[in-house]
Amino acid sequence: MPITVCDGHLLKDSLAGAVAWLTVNREEVDALNVFPVPDGDTGTNMLLTLQSAMEAVSGLDEADLSLVAKGAAHGALMGARGNSGVILSQIFRGFCTGIGSQPAVDATGLAAALAEGAAVAYRAVIKPTEGTMLTVVREAARGAQSRAAQSGDVAETVRAAAEAARAAVERTPEQLEILRDAGVVDAGGFGLQVILEGFLKQMSGEDLARLSRPATQHARPRAVAAPEQGWGYCTEFIINGDDLPLDDVRREIVRQGQSAMVVGDETAIKVHVHTHEPAAIISYASGIGTLSRLKVDDMSAQHHRLAGEAEKPAPQAKAQAVVAVASGEGFRRILEGLGVDAVVQGGQGMNPSIQDLLRAVEAVPSNEVLLLPNNANVVLTAEQVPSLTSKRVHVVPSRTLPQGIAALLAFDFSAGLEANGSAMGSALGQVRTIEVTQAIRDSEVHGTRVKEGDVIGLLDDELVAAESSAPRVIEKVLDRLGRDGAQTITVYAGAEAGDEEPKQVVRLVEARFPQATVELQAGGQALYPYIIAVE
Repeated sequence: MPITVCDGHLLKDSLAGAVAWLTVNREEVDALNVFPVPDGDTGTNMLLTLQSAMEAVSGLDEADLSLVAKGAAHGALMGARGNSGVILSQIFRGFCTGIGSQPAVDATGLAAALAEGAAVAYRAVIKPTEGTMLTVVREAARGAQSRAAQSGDVAETVRAAAEAARAAVERTPEQLEILRDAGVVDAGGFGLQVILEGFLKQMSGEDLARLSRPATQHARPRAVAAPEQGWGYCTEFIINGDDLPLDDVRREIVRQGQSAMVVGDETAIKVHVHTHEPAAIISYASGIGTLSRLKVDDMSAQHHRLAGEAEKPAPQAKAQAVVAVASGEGFRRILEGLGVDAVVQGGQGMNPSIQDLLRAVEAVPSNEVLLLPNNANVVLTAEQVPSLTSKRVHVVPSRTLPQGIAALLAFDFSAGLEANGSAMGSALGQVRTIEVTQAIRDSEVHGTRVKEGDVIGLLDDELVAAESSAPRVIEKVLDRLGRDGAQTITVYAGAEAGDEEPKQVVRLVEARFPQATVELQAGGQALYPYIIAVE
């Protein structure tokens, strides 16, 4: 039976079909990557973006297409990963614009909205290139418009879009030399083809639980040599604020890096860029607004791992270096992504020695070093280091890891050691830290009775709650903060947090602070199942 109208329910169901089909094909899309670097995980990036769009509308029981389209577009922007994910989010944004305020559209309206999605995606890319997913979405929209002019069936219009996308994907090696040399089609274009096929499978009534990978797979790419200077860092974040200068930010990001994507509006700007100096870009952006969803991947390190090379190139000398203390693999990656040159493993229960810190300071490629202890019990140890080395060392007395991260966001490559030390020290007061751990003995602190084995909560190093579970402790500590003022809250899950409880924690934080951006990060820290930064 023909489908003559696309409403909110149909779009939501179709998104579920796209998520299911892309999940099945994610590894195939990833395998088509020409560049063996983190930013090249195209299938994963597109799936995460699509899942974010789906999550944004999962609670909507809404027939109004315009509301579902708006929710999906916002979700896609917030969850966009990599170039492919950002472009996909812009297709959603343009689709939403094409729908406008219409509660439902026919086949012609659906095709027109897809064409607007293609147009917005092209405008979002500063240097559009043919033979990419931009070409594929444009051709898909043309196919949809052609079929819609002949048939009023929405499903047939989507089928035409998927068929046109498939044909465009197969032509991409003819348009891009690097694809031809590697012997593959464009990964992002193929991912978009899969998404359209997922829409169609849902509309056609296929059992999504029974979807399986196609028997025929695309060829795997031949190796591509890394550039002499390395791949740099894939850097992504969202700038939140009011009256944000989108055009100014776009110009500055383009000036500082390559493969830049800067999209959004006056309240939220999504940035994706490849750069050799991520800290400089992060420092600039943090002066514009509040940063969230920050992710920095060392693409050169990933390339060396995938290529099977034993060693990375020797680090280049720099004006200033940063040494930081941290517990957990997740925190190590976060700090290195923010520009830290050496991470000393340590923290509560495993404080590093003066020798550990001194060894790290001596090893970094600079005669001027900023040292972040990131733990109240390590500050005094860190303060002994400057007198033991010929290097100039400035200790920024960060007492928690969230304070250390806040300090790094204030780092300025163009400033001197003392100026950076002062700015980073001032930034420590911009974040409050909640730490959740387990009591090792009976005690009473500031009127709070604690029994051995209780889950306890500390707010800025002060014990303020003891309960039977981490979520209950976090609720009590959040009560101490009030309900106003928080803009960004980051939950760092520790090694003992498990898989499901962190999601529960995020939900309760979102309920207490509905106006704030709440994020979940894998810190991997020992002893503390949760460390929470409130800014």
